[in-house]
Formats: sequence, C-alpha cells, structure tokens
Amino acid sequence: MTHPKELFDLGGRVALVTGASRGLGRAIALGLAAAGADVIVTARTREACADVAHQIEALGRRALALGCDVGDWQQVDALVDAAYAGFGRCDVLVNNAGMTQQMMPLTQTTEQMFDRIYSVNTKGPMHLSSLVAARMAGSGGGSIVNIATMGALRSPGHLAMYTSSKAAMVALTRSMADEWASLGIRVNALAPGPFLTDMLDDLASQMQGFLEYSEGVTMLKRSARPEEIVGPVLFLASSASSFVTGQTLAVCGGAI
Repeated sequence: MTHPKELFDLGGRVALVTGASRGLGRAIALGLAAAGADVIVTARTREACADVAHQIEALGRRALALGCDVGDWQQVDALVDAAYAGFGRCDVLVNNAGMTQQMMPLTQTTEQMFDRIYSVNTKGPMHLSSLVAARMAGSGGGSIVNIATMGALRSPGHLAMYTSSKAAMVALTRSMADEWASLGIRVNALAPGPFLTDMLDDLASQMQGFLEYSEGVTMLKRSARPEEIVGPVLFLASSASSFVTGQTLAVCGGAI
C-alpha cells in the first residue's frame, strides 16, 4: 500500500503554471515546488515571473520563467515549444491565467470585450491544454487542472463575460477528461470563491459592499488566503486523485 505522503509527492515531475507571477498562480507554483516538482512559471512578461522562479530555485527545485499572453495562440505555441525544450516534459498543467472585467450590465458588452475575455479565459487554456495533452500522451499521461471561479457555477449579474467564459472552461474540463482518459490524462477544475488577490481588490473597488457580500455568502464568512488553494491543486495534480477526472471542485468556503 502506498504511504499517504507518497500520494502527494511530485518529485521527478514537471509542472507548468500560467498566470504564475502573482495571486493564486504564484501560490500554486510555489506549492507544487514545495511538493517536489520542477516548475515552468509563465505570465504575460518573463520579467514578472523572475521572482517566483528564484523562490522555487531556493526550494531546491528547477524553475523556468517564460513570458506568454495565453490569449495569443502563437505565443501559446511558442510557450509549449520553450517549455519542452527546457525541461523535456510536462506532467502537470495548471491553467490559472485569466482576466476579469469591469462590472457592467450585459447589454453594455462590446464585441472587443467579449473576444478578449474569451481569448484569455477560454480559447487560450483550451489550446494550451490540447498542445500539452498531445505531448503528455507520449510520456505516460499527466494531470491538467483548470482554475475556474465560483461564479461559473453560481453566476451573478454584471460579470457575465467573466463568469460565462469560466463556465465554458468547466464544460471543456468534462470534454477534455472524456477525450483524453484513454491517454492517461486526467482533467479537473477548481472553482474558487473569494480569495485575497488583486482581482478581488479590483472588483471590490468597483462596487461598495462587494467584498462583504462575497464573504457573506460563504459558510465560513471570510475570504481565503492565496495559499489555501494549494491543497486542492496538489490533490488534483498528484496521485492522490488517481481516480478523479472530469470533476469541478468548489473551493469557496461553502458558498456553493
């Protein structure tokens, strides 16, 4: 029988985390490194990833900082090529990069806004997952974790583009899991509630009482610290969840 500690051990594995320069992505990248993984850290600019990469190396793991706007398919192509050129494999992909929107009525949505939000939150992660899955299949499989949002499961008004783009990723998670199960690839999603990140600060600055409302709908009556996402990600990334695929786990303090 495998010892419980070994189930969560990522020693010898390589993880790629998008949107890893700050917030949840930063916490995830450092958490996976602490569990033994070498980590490819990416955000829109390489410079933004340098500090995280240095912290990972201080933990005794290898790190590679790469710039990529996941909303640009050509940059996604280049990211995968660079990642495999640098580390030769990818066992864990965490699609964390995303963008929110200015709170507004759905009737004020512009085509430009729709295209940009969906390109970053849906099209880019879909394309990146497809590219990585094709290579994972040749090395025994792996795990893909999509970071959605509580709003994808319980969508409020005035954030329709953000929540619907993430809801699309929840649906894609099921499709990816079904298509790639035979390749040894598991695909799951997390739906975070209020976390103390720049994104939450931005939304709170737009609407008085937003933070209090977001915390009030949780059973725990608080926002989470970024590092509280690490345990759920580590579970889905590791052998601890070997019989889990196609699922969306709400990490929301009981709001769902």
